[in-house]
Amino acid sequence: QVWLVESGGGLVQAGGSLRLSCAASGRTFGSYAMAWFRQAPGKEREFVAVISWSGGNTYYPASVKGRFTISRDNAKSTVYLQMNSLKPEDTAVYYCAAGPYRLRPDEYDYWGQGTQVTVSS
Repeated sequence: QVWLVESGGGLVQAGGSLRLSCAASGRTFGSYAMAWFRQAPGKEREFVAVISWSGGNTYYPASVKGRFTISRDNAKSTVYLQMNSLKPEDTAVYYCAAGPYRLRPDEYDYWGQGTQVTVSS
């Protein structure tokens, strides 16, 4: 069992940066891949980034590649999402998830409650 709590969301102007954090509890954090997803109003949950259990592998969709960076600190049971050059279309609730190294939200077993990111133009 893994419990996840996101933080770091907020309101930022276009072109700005935010760093999201996801703190995990549970003894098996280091054995899970960790991912970030986002969901805007009226839209499906969208994959944003994933990192392997060791941190050695990451993957991003084209929409965020080069702007977002996922990282993890297994000693702190925390995963991060550094978001740079933010755009209004990045506005969404951001969720972290623990599970296998996959891209679909239905393949993840554990979810946080989400944190709102709003990018103003």
